[in-house]
This record gives sequence, structure tokens and C-alpha cells, in this order.
Amino acid sequence: MKKGILGKKLGMTQVYDENGTRIPVTVIAAGPCAVLALRKQVPDGYSAVQLGFGTRKVKNTSKAVRGHVKAAGLEAAPPAVVREVRLDTDPEAKVGDVLKADLFQKGETVDVTGVTKGRGMQGVVRRWRFAGGRASHGGGWVRRPGSIGMKVHPGRTLRGQRMGGHMGDVTRTVQNLRVVDVRAADDLIFVSGAIPGPNGGTVMVRSAVKQ
Repeated sequence: MKKGILGKKLGMTQVYDENGTRIPVTVIAAGPCAVLALRKQVPDGYSAVQLGFGTRKVKNTSKAVRGHVKAAGLEAAPPAVVREVRLDTDPEAKVGDVLKADLFQKGETVDVTGVTKGRGMQGVVRRWRFAGGRASHGGGWVRRPGSIGMKVHPGRTLRGQRMGGHMGDVTRTVQNLRVVDVRAADDLIFVSGAIPGPNGGTVMVRSAVKQ
């Protein structure tokens, strides 16, 4: 059964298994996440659970959001992040329930979604790993892209041509990460390998779809 929870990336470290093998892991502060709303096949057309994570000041929250979370009893401390987690069946949870890190168990396989670090405007060497021109004698350019189109036919730059531009700050998902450890008392999940985003970034941990 599919399930998911919101969390915050704390950073990377390493742990050792029972055989003494070193495993690089990312530590995620998963939850607590309050259930704000439910989506069911009838009448919504799909199954999902809407979660709230973190807190923010009431003065920084719109009236619409405060009214939306009132049913979950969070009007005094509205969540900072609200996301839906798609499910394969109608949710069994109720509005007001709280999901914590023990939603996942050690050994499970998960997908982690986050927003990558923003790199700003970058040229083709940084963005697409172009080699550029030679820096030795006779080279007229070093970090430029070179030719980007054709002169006679088709006489234009083709769609998808790799060029300089905005880099990073996009949503990415890393699939099939193993849950190495779960510390329910501290609401921590340790997953093998790296996940997108900076330390402190919001991530979503879901059941793997391609196990």
C-alpha cells in the first residue's frame, strides 16, 4: 500500500550495519504531519491524503489557509507546508490524525522528492558540461557554445538546443532508496544515498513505485 510523509533534510552522515559495512545515509526529520483533508474516489475521483508540515505565524498565513486547517485544529499554528500524497486506495486516516516517522520501517524502499539547489544563470560549460574552445595559441573562444544553428537549411535554431540559462531550483525525485534506520522517538528516517535539495529543504518521502 502506498504511503508518504513530509519532512526536512538535515544532512548526510554514515552508519555501519551489522557486518561492519559503512553506508552513506541522509537524515530526514520526518513529521509530525497533521492530516488536513482527505481525497476519495467518490466524489473527488482520486485517493490522497493532504498533509501539513511545520508551523508558521498566524499573521503570515492567509485567511483561506487558516479556515482550511481549522477542521484539523491547527488554526492557532497553521502549517508551513501543505502537500497531497497520492494513494492507491481510499485513505484510512482521519482529519486531525498525526503521521510520524514510524510510518516507515527499516528495510523498506522509498522515493524521495525535493527541490534541487538553485545555481542561477549559468553558461554551457557549467550547465551542460561543454568542453568549450582551446585556451592555447590560436583559440578565439574558451567558454562559449559554438555554432547553435544552420545557415541555409533549416535556417533556424532547433528546439531543445542546449544553451546557457537558469540552472537548478527544479523538483527532482530519487527512486529506490533503502530505509537504513528509523528512530521514531526523534522522528528521524535514515535513507541510503543522497537526496535533492539543501540542508533544511522540505522533502517528501513516499513508497517506491519501481521496487
